[in-house]
Amino acid sequence: MARTWNTAAPGRPAKGRRHIASLILCVAALICTASGCITRRQKTEKIREIEFTVTDKEMVPAEFKTVIEEKKAEPFKLTYADQGILYIAEGYGTQPTTGYSVEVEELYETEDAVHINLMGPEKGEETKEIATFPYVVVQLDDIKKDVLFD
Repeated sequence: MARTWNTAAPGRPAKGRRHIASLILCVAALICTASGCITRRQKTEKIREIEFTVTDKEMVPAEFKTVIEEKKAEPFKLTYADQGILYIAEGYGTQPTTGYSVEVEELYETEDAVHINLMGPEKGEETKEIATFPYVVVQLDDIKKDVLFD
């Protein structure tokens, strides 16, 4: 009968097991640390202004229009690409009165940034106490980059 002797002190693993456990612990720590340190830097330098068209609500593709209708009660930021055209929509949820307009302040290319600004009713402008759902949809050539809403 072969005998195996454990030369470690009672309650302690043998040297080989200790080294394997230490190695596994080091590898796990390295993986956790490395994955937390990887970041993607955004390049914010403006490359160019992008030409766009504010799209009439009747001209929005049916599939995208359905999604907008489902989400319009809450603020939303959506994109939709179809046949080489990119549609970008931003809505501000339910508003208590009429008179709100959504204006595209700027749209330019870096990694992609879209700046859309909600303008409230002008002072002295007549408003009605009716819930509205202001949003804007713009269309542009699909440039295959992420869209960033600021």
